[in-house]
Amino acid sequence: MMENEAILTNDERYTIFKYGSYVIRFKAPYSLERYTQIKEWDHGYLVVMAKYSHNAEAEEEYIDLHPILEGLYFDADSFLNPIEKVRISYD
Repeated sequence: MMENEAILTNDERYTIFKYGSYVIRFKAPYSLERYTQIKEWDHGYLVVMAKYSHNAEAEEEYIDLHPILEGLYFDADSFLNPIEKVRISYD
């Protein structure tokens, strides 16, 4: 992983955002199978393609990390500023 790169993934019930030594997990929709593409990263706002069990095609989905980070008492801007890229990984 590059220094200024974060990872987006999911497991059975959670979306997982990894950056540096931080692993942030938050509830995902019950039918989410996997994220398939990062379309846009804009300082904490993600536009992604996601595959859901109820649809044969991937759908565009939006994730705003600001309220999640603030709910965890992070300084969202300080945490997000160094992140230049987000990629999907299921390794």
